[in-house]
Amino acid sequence: MARHLRPQSIRGRLTVLVTLLAILLLLPTGAAEGAVGRQALGDALWLEAREQANLTAAADRLNELRDPLVPRVAGVDLVQVVAPGHRVVDASRDALGMPPLTSAWPAPGDPEEDVQTCTTHLGCVRLAALRIKGTANSPVVYAGRLAAGLTSTGIFARLFGVQDGLLVLLAALATWKITGRTLKPVNAIRDDLDAINGDDPSARVPELPGRDEIARLARTVNATLGRIEEATLQRDAVLARQRQFVADASHELRTPLAGLRAELEMGQLHPEDTDLNELVDGALGDVDRLEAIITDLLLLARVGTAGVADRTPMNLCDLVQAEVSQRLDRLPVRVRTGSSVPVTCVRVQIARLLRNLLDNAQRHSRSLIQVGVRRDGPFAELTVDDDGPGIPEPDRERVFERFTRLDTARSRGHGGTGLGLAIALEIARAHRGTLEAGESPSGGARFLLRLPLDGSLGYDGDHLT
Repeated sequence: MARHLRPQSIRGRLTVLVTLLAILLLLPTGAAEGAVGRQALGDALWLEAREQANLTAAADRLNELRDPLVPRVAGVDLVQVVAPGHRVVDASRDALGMPPLTSAWPAPGDPEEDVQTCTTHLGCVRLAALRIKGTANSPVVYAGRLAAGLTSTGIFARLFGVQDGLLVLLAALATWKITGRTLKPVNAIRDDLDAINGDDPSARVPELPGRDEIARLARTVNATLGRIEEATLQRDAVLARQRQFVADASHELRTPLAGLRAELEMGQLHPEDTDLNELVDGALGDVDRLEAIITDLLLLARVGTAGVADRTPMNLCDLVQAEVSQRLDRLPVRVRTGSSVPVTCVRVQIARLLRNLLDNAQRHSRSLIQVGVRRDGPFAELTVDDDGPGIPEPDRERVFERFTRLDTARSRGHGGTGLGLAIALEIARAHRGTLEAGESPSGGARFLLRLPLDGSLGYDGDHLT
């Protein structure tokens, strides 16, 4: 039951806690204040009574007493002059006809005495008893006032009880207001998080200035949302590559599979008219083409997944020289490089990019292919030029699309899968570079690769930045 009554919110819990602490602190404080207040009031009453007693004694010594006595201290209205034998010789108007207010009788050696006495006809009275003279037969002055109501415990208890209640209420209200204002940004962050969904992965919660806990919470939440956004984008990229892979495979593999099936079915239907060697050669050609397409499609799906550990610093000039020297092409390849063009890359991927560009140039060039490597500001540039028919300007972006063939020279029977330039472009993008098609000085096609020089890239987690 107590658990259900406990406030569920932080605001409510803090308010209850501060209220209980205020009660625990104010109760003893209020009791102490009441005791001090009663003591202070009592002391003030004694001082007033003593003052009136001294004034009356001085007037008696000067024979200036009136009948009845006239008190000179406000509130001290009970005054008597009592002779030895407890005989009242003079009194104030309020004490006329009364017996002595007390039986106390100060000794000559201690002529003043504070007395509190209670009688049936007056109640409790606070008195100052003072000997007028130092002789043994000196009269005594009694001066005082009624104590009832002025110093009673009830008045002080009610007074300080009301004060303590108001202070507790003020503490609870202030805590409720302050915690509400303090936690308002937290509620705003919660509402913003509730409103965030998968439709807008870039959404963020508002960040407050400062370095307190709520400001740090907002920055942490936004950092987490940023990581979620990055993971979402990476997931979407992977899904997009998977969908593209399925679409490309279903589109491009259908034709060689259909041709292979047709050849085999024809041989099965007309075995007497089928040349077995020709049938096997044609089937193997289709299988080779299927294998090449599948290999390129798998490579396209893996490009961009390499991490920092797969990238190594190297001299792009050495890589180009090594790749060109290993080729046995129908046309010569002339290489122009500088002394050192350092890059950080996945060697096998950049080598594959270069091979694809050289294969493309070999298919379309008439007599010569030129490869150049140089620095251009913060970038490394690699160019592959041929002296073939070139690429029309409207088609220079479309040539990088998958399975794009601009003319009969780029037909399936010409040796390519239609994925070479698409693979080259994806490798360039995975290295934060660019690959563009243009016109070579000889009028043929030029492909220009630009990569950041080694040292111009930073690393962020497992990705280049």
